[in-house]
Amino acid sequence: MKLIQSRDNPFFKSLKRLAESGRERRKTGQTLLDGVHLVEAYEAVFGPVETLIVAESALAGGEISAFAEGRETVVLADSLLRDLGLVDTPSGLLAVAKMPTAIAAVDGKKDAILLDGVQDPGNVGTLLRTAAAAGIEQALLAPGCASAWSPKVLRAGQGAHFALAIHEECDLAGFMAGYEGTTAVTCLDGATSLYAARLDGPIAWVFGAEGLGVRSELIEAAGLRIKIPMPGPVESLNVAAAAAVCLFEVVRRRLG
Repeated sequence: MKLIQSRDNPFFKSLKRLAESGRERRKTGQTLLDGVHLVEAYEAVFGPVETLIVAESALAGGEISAFAEGRETVVLADSLLRDLGLVDTPSGLLAVAKMPTAIAAVDGKKDAILLDGVQDPGNVGTLLRTAAAAGIEQALLAPGCASAWSPKVLRAGQGAHFALAIHEECDLAGFMAGYEGTTAVTCLDGATSLYAARLDGPIAWVFGAEGLGVRSELIEAAGLRIKIPMPGPVESLNVAAAAAVCLFEVVRRRLG
């Protein structure tokens, strides 16, 4: 068990680079997982993480101490863990893990979620989590989205990443052109109520950037335009909330 207390420590500096730089994550093929649940979800699919890191205060007992017992760990001073800035309230346990590379190929016959310029890490993670919960197996992210494997997106996804084939830097228009099911987008102009629309067969749902929505060329390319009825005074929903409404309306029909 090694205790690190200095910001000048080379290992801590490597953690800082992984926390802050997408380029560093791509170069090393590594990312950071925060929390026991996320580490357990990763290890259930991909096996042991590369390095387990525990906050000094977490050694006193509790879930993290029990999880780390018998495992080789690096102990990090609490102040250093906070300095990484992964989340507002660090769990007390981190892991360095390889980013999965052996994912399934894009499938033009299966349900999918397509993200167009969604930049908020919390929204991207929540969208992936919602998609996985709804039984969707693939996610395509256009350029401009928050990195799917950033620590904050991973934290918000709560293990959903390990149930999805995630494809980044995708040409969404090209995928939509060759898709063999229905492509659906949420918008207002010329849209059909979600509850009146036909939602048969495979569906690729397109959800857009916060505030800007889906790009006009993707709206034009979609086979189905959907609006969510909102009888209240609010004009719009958060993109993750809108996705949950749409995806689970499909679940409801398929299970009904």
